[in-house]
Amino acid sequence: MARSRFFDRSDIPLEVVILLLAGMAMLVTGILLFPVYAGTLPYYENGLYGLLLFIFALQVVALGKTPFGEMRRSTPLVAAGVIVAGLGIVTCFVPDIFSEISRLLLFLCLAPGGVVLLVQLFVYKERARSWVKYGRLFQQLAFGCAAVYLLSILAGLLLWKKDLLSPRGTAVAVLAYGTAIVHLAFVLRKVYGSYPAAAGPKGADLRLPIDRAMILLTGVFMVLLGLLLLPVNFGLLPFSGSAQLGLLVVILSLQMLSTGSTPIGPYPRSRFMILLGLIFAGMGVVSCIIPGILVRPLTFLIALLNIAGGVIALSRMGLFQRKESDRPGIPVPPVLSILKSVQLAMNLVSILFGFSMLFSGLLPGVVIGVMLAANGALLLYMLRILADLDDLQGKAEAAV
Repeated sequence: MARSRFFDRSDIPLEVVILLLAGMAMLVTGILLFPVYAGTLPYYENGLYGLLLFIFALQVVALGKTPFGEMRRSTPLVAAGVIVAGLGIVTCFVPDIFSEISRLLLFLCLAPGGVVLLVQLFVYKERARSWVKYGRLFQQLAFGCAAVYLLSILAGLLLWKKDLLSPRGTAVAVLAYGTAIVHLAFVLRKVYGSYPAAAGPKGADLRLPIDRAMILLTGVFMVLLGLLLLPVNFGLLPFSGSAQLGLLVVILSLQMLSTGSTPIGPYPRSRFMILLGLIFAGMGVVSCIIPGILVRPLTFLIALLNIAGGVIALSRMGLFQRKESDRPGIPVPPVLSILKSVQLAMNLVSILFGFSMLFSGLLPGVVIGVMLAANGALLLYMLRILADLDDLQGKAEAAV
């Protein structure tokens, strides 16, 4: 019976997923800061900055939730989120290039953002006063939000003035921040379980569901990675391969947690899938902030997933089967043919990329960079095709 429940479908809202990921990032960072400050582990600060910026950007793009409050998802807001995500990706990949800009932006998100949210909670919108009237669960929500906002302000101040606390005090503060975020995620899970209509973006004017938001950010990731690899291979830029692998694994874990999508196909979001996604996320966070520690296992894992995922997708497309014309005389819309061609190209690139990771030197670095950038561009183009398919479906439904 317990095993059955472990594999039963267990959907959780995207906001809870993002909070769990952010809380895990802070918890892992807080734990690792003890050996880092003791001098027994290296520390890549840019990896943490880039990861946190990417998480903030994901909230903006997918939910319309900014560090200063919730907004209606508009094209400018989503564009701003994509820019922040791009800044976080480059910060992760290239040491020192955007360190100060990223630190300043994170300070603004954490400290002033925490102040604004705290004022909205207790003064401007008086959310806490109205929440406490609805019983214990909403009292926990008010307490959880207040704790996260207060510790967010402290985290921002620690970014601004790194010696504000002792090294051990800083690690403890980061651990407390992570604990508060995880606690808030569990409280929100209960709230959204009781009031499902409260989950999701409010007043969204963009047709950008969760899966497409992830495609958008993954496409940006691949394009930037491919473009950055070009000057890196000519020795013009430093590069953190460990943080690149870490952020890629975090993106994979987000897809698993939010939609059940994996490189080898979609699966129901069960407790098992959620646990697996959190394990992946933890490995990604460690790889982002501790250089070199998980490069080999993550390289092997991502390579196998790319190869297996590409082969499975090609088999599902019927590439390895004899083509059958089940419905002769019925024309296929051009947009569907284009979509199939794009998916075919992406799957072939995925397999080739996986083999290039398994066998170092199989392809020149410049070729890999061009290949990854092209794959990211195909992902972004696929978003346009999916929007065209939505338009066709809408017209067909209107005609009926």
